[in-house]
Amino acid sequence: MGREEQTEEREVLGSIFPDEITDVSETDFRISIELDIPSDDDTGFGPPLILLHVTYTENYPDEAPILDLSLLPSAPKYPYLNISTDKTHLLTSLTPTVTENLGMQMIFTLVSTLKENTEALIAERQAVVRAVQEAQLLKLEEEENRKFHGTPVTRETFLEWRRGFRQELEEEEVRRKAEAETDEKKKKQGQIAREERKAMTGRELWEKGLVGKVDEEEECDEVDSETLESGVGKLTVTT
Repeated sequence: MGREEQTEEREVLGSIFPDEITDVSETDFRISIELDIPSDDDTGFGPPLILLHVTYTENYPDEAPILDLSLLPSAPKYPYLNISTDKTHLLTSLTPTVTENLGMQMIFTLVSTLKENTEALIAERQAVVRAVQEAQLLKLEEEENRKFHGTPVTRETFLEWRRGFRQELEEEEVRRKAEAETDEKKKKQGQIAREERKAMTGRELWEKGLVGKVDEEEECDEVDSETLESGVGKLTVTT
Protein backbone atom coordinates (compact mmCIF):
# COMPACT_ATOMS: atom_id res chain seq x y z
CA MET A 1 0.00 0.00 0.00
CA GLY A 2 2.90 2.38 0.72
CA ARG A 3 4.24 2.16 -2.82
CA GLU A 4 0.80 2.83 -4.32
CA GLU A 5 0.40 5.97 -2.21
CA GLN A 6 3.87 7.11 -3.20
CA THR A 7 3.08 6.70 -6.91
CA GLU A 8 -0.21 8.52 -6.52
CA GLU A 9 1.42 11.38 -4.64
CA ARG A 10 4.16 11.67 -7.22
CA GLU A 11 1.57 12.09 -9.98
CA VAL A 12 -0.24 14.79 -8.02
CA LEU A 13 3.03 16.61 -7.35
CA GLY A 14 3.83 16.49 -11.08
CA SER A 15 0.61 18.35 -11.85
CA ILE A 16 1.25 20.93 -9.11
CA PHE A 17 4.96 21.48 -9.90
CA PRO A 18 5.26 20.63 -13.61
CA ASP A 19 8.42 22.73 -14.13
CA GLU A 20 9.85 22.49 -10.63
CA ILE A 21 10.00 18.72 -10.06
CA THR A 22 12.74 16.46 -11.37
CA ASP A 23 12.90 12.67 -10.93
CA VAL A 24 16.11 11.06 -9.83
CA SER A 25 14.66 7.56 -9.47
CA GLU A 26 11.26 5.93 -8.80
CA THR A 27 11.49 6.84 -5.14
CA ASP A 28 13.75 9.87 -5.30
CA PHE A 29 13.04 13.34 -6.74
CA ARG A 30 13.75 16.99 -6.05
CA ILE A 31 11.57 20.08 -6.16
CA SER A 32 12.88 23.60 -6.76
CA ILE A 33 11.25 26.23 -4.57
CA GLU A 34 11.34 29.89 -5.55
CA LEU A 35 11.21 32.15 -2.51
CA ASP A 36 9.15 35.33 -2.41
CA ILE A 37 11.39 38.10 -1.13
CA PRO A 38 9.98 41.54 -0.14
CA SER A 39 10.25 44.13 -2.90
CA ASP A 40 12.42 46.40 -0.72
CA ASP A 41 15.30 43.96 -0.95
CA ASP A 42 18.23 45.81 -2.56
CA THR A 43 20.80 43.04 -2.83
CA GLY A 44 20.74 43.10 -6.63
CA PHE A 45 20.05 39.36 -6.79
CA GLY A 46 16.92 37.69 -8.15
CA PRO A 47 14.65 35.58 -5.93
CA PRO A 48 16.73 32.70 -4.52
CA LEU A 49 15.87 29.09 -5.34
CA ILE A 50 16.28 26.18 -2.95
CA LEU A 51 16.07 22.50 -3.85
CA LEU A 52 14.20 20.04 -1.62
CA HIS A 53 15.44 16.50 -2.14
CA VAL A 54 12.86 13.83 -1.25
CA THR A 55 13.47 10.11 -0.90
CA TYR A 56 10.57 7.81 -0.11
CA THR A 57 11.30 5.19 2.50
CA GLU A 58 9.70 1.76 2.17
CA ASN A 59 7.01 2.53 4.75
CA TYR A 60 6.28 6.14 3.74
CA PRO A 61 3.81 7.80 4.52
CA ASP A 62 3.63 5.86 7.78
CA GLU A 63 7.17 7.05 8.47
CA ALA A 64 9.01 10.23 7.58
CA PRO A 65 10.62 10.63 4.14
CA ILE A 66 14.35 11.36 3.86
CA LEU A 67 14.81 15.10 3.19
CA ASP A 68 17.78 17.20 2.15
CA LEU A 69 18.35 20.79 1.01
CA SER A 70 20.70 22.37 -1.52
CA LEU A 71 21.04 25.22 -3.98
CA LEU A 72 21.48 25.13 -7.72
CA PRO A 73 25.18 24.64 -8.51
CA SER A 74 25.25 27.89 -10.52
CA ALA A 75 23.21 29.93 -8.04
CA PRO A 76 24.92 33.13 -6.75
CA LYS A 77 25.54 33.45 -3.04
CA TYR A 78 22.53 35.10 -1.44
CA PRO A 79 23.44 37.45 1.44
CA TYR A 80 20.58 36.45 3.74
CA LEU A 81 20.67 32.68 3.24
CA ASN A 82 23.49 30.17 3.57
CA ILE A 83 22.32 26.62 2.99
CA SER A 84 25.50 25.08 4.40
CA THR A 85 24.81 26.65 7.80
CA ASP A 86 21.01 27.05 7.62
CA LYS A 87 20.12 23.56 6.36
CA THR A 88 19.98 21.90 9.78
CA HIS A 89 17.75 24.64 11.18
CA LEU A 90 15.36 24.56 8.22
CA LEU A 91 15.05 20.77 8.13
CA THR A 92 14.52 20.64 11.88
CA SER A 93 11.72 23.20 11.50
CA LEU A 94 9.84 20.61 9.38
CA THR A 95 9.74 18.01 12.18
CA PRO A 96 6.39 19.17 13.66
CA THR A 97 4.78 19.08 10.20
CA VAL A 98 6.10 15.56 9.56
CA THR A 99 4.82 14.36 12.93
CA GLU A 100 1.36 15.84 12.36
CA ASN A 101 1.01 14.26 8.91
CA LEU A 102 2.29 10.72 9.48
CA GLY A 103 0.05 8.26 7.65
CA MET A 104 -0.87 10.88 5.02
CA GLN A 105 0.74 12.22 1.87
CA MET A 106 2.74 15.18 3.15
CA ILE A 107 5.24 16.36 0.52
CA PHE A 108 3.14 19.31 -0.70
CA THR A 109 2.62 20.42 2.91
CA LEU A 110 6.36 20.08 3.57
CA VAL A 111 7.19 22.20 0.51
CA SER A 112 4.78 24.94 1.65
CA THR A 113 6.09 24.87 5.22
CA LEU A 114 9.72 24.94 4.08
CA LYS A 115 9.01 27.90 1.80
CA GLU A 116 7.34 29.85 4.61
CA ASN A 117 10.07 29.06 7.15
CA THR A 118 12.87 30.03 4.77
CA GLU A 119 11.18 33.29 3.81
CA ALA A 120 10.62 34.07 7.50
CA LEU A 121 14.31 33.46 8.22
CA ILE A 122 15.35 35.80 5.41
CA ALA A 123 12.82 38.45 6.47
CA GLU A 124 14.16 38.33 10.03
CA ARG A 125 17.72 38.91 8.82
CA GLN A 126 16.62 41.70 6.52
CA ALA A 127 14.84 43.37 9.45
CA VAL A 128 18.03 43.25 11.51
CA VAL A 129 20.02 44.87 8.70
CA ARG A 130 17.37 47.56 8.21
CA ALA A 131 17.29 48.26 11.94
CA VAL A 132 21.07 48.76 11.97
CA GLN A 133 20.90 51.02 8.92
CA GLU A 134 18.05 53.07 10.40
CA ALA A 135 19.96 53.44 13.67
CA GLN A 136 22.99 54.69 11.77
CA LEU A 137 20.88 57.17 9.78
CA LEU A 138 19.19 58.37 12.97
CA LYS A 139 22.58 58.90 14.60
CA LEU A 140 23.81 60.89 11.60
CA GLU A 141 20.62 62.95 11.63
CA GLU A 142 21.00 63.71 15.34
CA GLU A 143 24.61 64.76 14.84
CA GLU A 144 23.57 67.02 11.96
CA ASN A 145 20.77 68.57 14.03
CA ARG A 146 23.15 69.30 16.88
CA LYS A 147 25.12 71.55 14.51
CA PHE A 148 22.09 73.84 14.26
CA HIS A 149 20.55 73.51 17.72
CA GLY A 150 23.70 73.43 19.82
CA THR A 151 24.07 71.65 23.13
CA PRO A 152 20.95 71.61 25.34
CA VAL A 153 21.44 73.74 28.49
CA THR A 154 21.20 71.76 31.71
CA ARG A 155 22.42 72.51 35.21
CA GLU A 156 25.51 70.39 34.58
CA THR A 157 26.36 71.99 31.23
CA PHE A 158 25.80 75.51 32.66
CA LEU A 159 28.09 74.87 35.64
CA GLU A 160 30.74 73.46 33.32
CA TRP A 161 30.47 76.52 31.06
CA ARG A 162 30.69 78.90 34.06
CA ARG A 163 33.83 77.20 35.37
CA GLY A 164 35.47 77.49 31.99
CA PHE A 165 34.41 81.13 31.59
CA ARG A 166 35.77 82.12 35.00
CA GLN A 167 39.03 80.36 34.27
CA GLU A 168 39.34 82.29 31.01
CA LEU A 169 38.77 85.57 32.87
CA GLU A 170 41.42 84.70 35.47
CA GLU A 171 43.94 83.77 32.78
CA GLU A 172 43.19 87.01 30.92
CA GLU A 173 43.70 89.06 34.12
CA VAL A 174 47.05 87.36 34.80
CA ARG A 175 48.16 88.03 31.23
CA ARG A 176 47.06 91.69 31.42
CA LYS A 177 48.91 92.26 34.71
CA ALA A 178 52.06 90.65 33.33
CA GLU A 179 51.94 92.89 30.26
CA ALA A 180 51.37 95.98 32.45
CA GLU A 181 54.34 95.08 34.67
CA THR A 182 56.53 94.58 31.60
CA ASP A 183 55.51 97.97 30.17
CA GLU A 184 56.17 99.68 33.54
CA LYS A 185 59.64 98.15 33.75
CA LYS A 186 60.44 99.37 30.24
CA LYS A 187 59.29 102.91 31.13
CA LYS A 188 61.42 102.98 34.31
CA GLN A 189 64.45 101.70 32.45
CA GLY A 190 63.99 104.38 29.78
CA GLN A 191 63.62 107.10 32.40
CA ILE A 192 66.78 105.96 34.20
CA ALA A 193 68.71 105.89 30.92
CA ARG A 194 67.59 109.43 30.05
CA GLU A 195 68.61 110.73 33.45
CA GLU A 196 72.01 109.07 33.16
CA ARG A 197 72.57 110.65 29.76
CA LYS A 198 71.74 114.09 31.13
CA ALA A 199 74.36 113.68 33.86
CA MET A 200 77.10 112.64 31.41
CA THR A 201 79.53 115.01 29.77
CA GLY A 202 79.70 115.26 26.04
CA ARG A 203 82.85 113.17 25.98
CA GLU A 204 81.20 110.39 28.06
CA LEU A 205 78.21 110.41 25.76
CA TRP A 206 80.52 110.14 22.76
CA GLU A 207 82.54 107.31 24.33
CA LYS A 208 79.38 105.33 25.10
CA GLY A 209 78.19 105.82 21.53
CA LEU A 210 75.13 107.81 22.63
CA VAL A 211 75.84 110.66 20.23
CA GLY A 212 77.32 110.77 16.77
CA LYS A 213 81.05 111.35 16.35
CA VAL A 214 82.07 114.82 15.36
CA ASP A 215 83.98 115.14 12.11
CA GLU A 216 87.66 115.53 12.98
CA GLU A 217 88.26 118.11 10.30
CA GLU A 218 85.41 120.27 11.55
CA GLU A 219 86.88 120.09 15.05
CA CYS A 220 90.30 121.10 13.70
CA ASP A 221 88.81 124.04 11.80
CA GLU A 222 86.99 125.18 14.91
CA VAL A 223 90.19 124.90 17.00
CA ASP A 224 92.31 126.81 14.40
CA SER A 225 89.71 129.54 14.15
CA GLU A 226 89.55 130.02 17.90
CA THR A 227 93.36 130.05 18.16
CA LEU A 228 93.65 132.63 15.35
CA GLU A 229 91.08 134.92 16.95
CA SER A 230 92.84 134.62 20.28
CA GLY A 231 96.22 135.45 18.70
CA VAL A 232 94.83 138.44 16.84
CA GLY A 233 93.38 139.80 20.05
CA LYS A 234 96.78 139.65 21.71
CA LEU A 235 98.63 141.48 18.90
CA THR A 236 99.66 145.09 19.55
CA VAL A 237 100.65 147.52 16.89
CA THR A 238 103.90 149.43 17.49
CA THR A 239 104.83 152.66 15.68
